[in-house]
Amino acid sequence: MLRSALRSFTNSLRVALDSFCRHICSRERSPIEEAYRRLFPPLKALSAQHRTLLEHALGVRIRTVAYYEQALLHRSALPRFGKHRAISNERLEFLGDALLGFLTAEYLFERYPELPEGELTKIRTWLVNRRTLAICARKLALDRLLITSSSARQAIERGSDAPLADALEALIAAVYLDHGLAAARTLVRNRLLPIAEEEKLLQDTNYKSLLLEYLQARGEPPPQYRVLHEHGPPHAREFVVGVYVGQRCLGIGTGRSKKDAEQNAAYEALKAVEQAEEDEHNNGAPHL
Repeated sequence: MLRSALRSFTNSLRVALDSFCRHICSRERSPIEEAYRRLFPPLKALSAQHRTLLEHALGVRIRTVAYYEQALLHRSALPRFGKHRAISNERLEFLGDALLGFLTAEYLFERYPELPEGELTKIRTWLVNRRTLAICARKLALDRLLITSSSARQAIERGSDAPLADALEALIAAVYLDHGLAAARTLVRNRLLPIAEEEKLLQDTNYKSLLLEYLQARGEPPPQYRVLHEHGPPHAREFVVGVYVGQRCLGIGTGRSKKDAEQNAAYEALKAVEQAEEDEHNNGAPHL
């Protein structure tokens, strides 16, 4: 009797397993899931320590490592993985760029119901540009995790934004593939947008343009930018730039490039003239 009951249970279990397998095999899969091995060859390039750091930075648990390895793989490092048929992060960047644009537009549409389309477009442009994305990537310490050649690594250390911005967009796509749209939305809203707000990136940061407009509105001549000093080795040059109206120096800024130093000088000039205006308001002193 016991043997008969065991045989009956075994047969029932086999039928259930066969039914489950037929269900799994017949269910519709996404094109990406079907082509997974072709699109995401395993690289074994993300160490356990770096995986933990990446999970902490993105706020997600990594389930499919290959998505994130590819998102971090800069094209300069492809020769290191030739036998694995490695694919750089440029394809994931393409998908992530579209996701970021959509999720940012969705957020701004909800956050600023009073703003017209033109203003929303302007703010979105500030949020998704290369500089903003690179700032967010550095704040999340993604520059430590990017897989690059030594020359590309040096360029990043000198202040190059493109590799970091591209990797961040690729990681948004990786999170989307690994966890779905809701997780990608959480990453953008809970990780990236707070950094943008903290760094005051939800406003016009073209300080040279703002300073020019300020001076023109007051009948002043356009500002002139002069390199005051350069120092450091060729691969880590730093520039010191002053911004002048006539012989008056309105501000001094430093940067890894002349362009960055000029922007920082304009920022310092704007702070100075704003403070002078506030002082004038308080005690009647001249402001420029």
